[in-house]
Amino acid sequence: MKLIDQTKQLVLPACIAIVLAACGSEEPAATTTTQAAAPAATATTQSTAEATQPDTAAQSPQPAATTAEPVTAASVSQDSEAAASAAAPVEALSIEEGKQRYEATCKVCHDAGLLDAPKLSAKEEWQKRLAAKGLETLQANSAKGFNKMPAQAVGDVSEAEVYAAVNYIIQTTQ
Repeated sequence: MKLIDQTKQLVLPACIAIVLAACGSEEPAATTTTQAAAPAATATTQSTAEATQPDTAAQSPQPAATTAEPVTAASVSQDSEAAASAAAPVEALSIEEGKQRYEATCKVCHDAGLLDAPKLSAKEEWQKRLAAKGLETLQANSAKGFNKMPAQAVGDVSEAEVYAAVNYIIQTTQ
């Protein structure tokens, strides 16, 4: 019985720690994903290149590895940002789909004001944000992450769903 009581005391703090860890990033989540993916891509490229070299390659002089430009997280990030900006603009889904996304994901923080998230009920606050930043910036920050807010367009959640949720919030606060 004593073990069960101790376990119950640890469950709530553990849940809070998990939520705060997920929301506490100062950088967009896409940056950390890019950094993790860059070394894997380099390793795959190197192993593929080694596998295709004939046995006589060991006898011929090889160029130094330092002559090739290293793939860095910054260069990968810049390339992906350039590709994203060249892509067609994201079309938000319907307001109803935005409401569904809000209820499923956004409500946790924005109804309670967790991590300084503006509450849905704070209509003046939302109108100030809209006037200062514009709809496109609010949508992009929500999708990619900004300050304490983690990126929302991850996993099975599309940018169009996130944009629709922002549209729902703006419509609700007018």
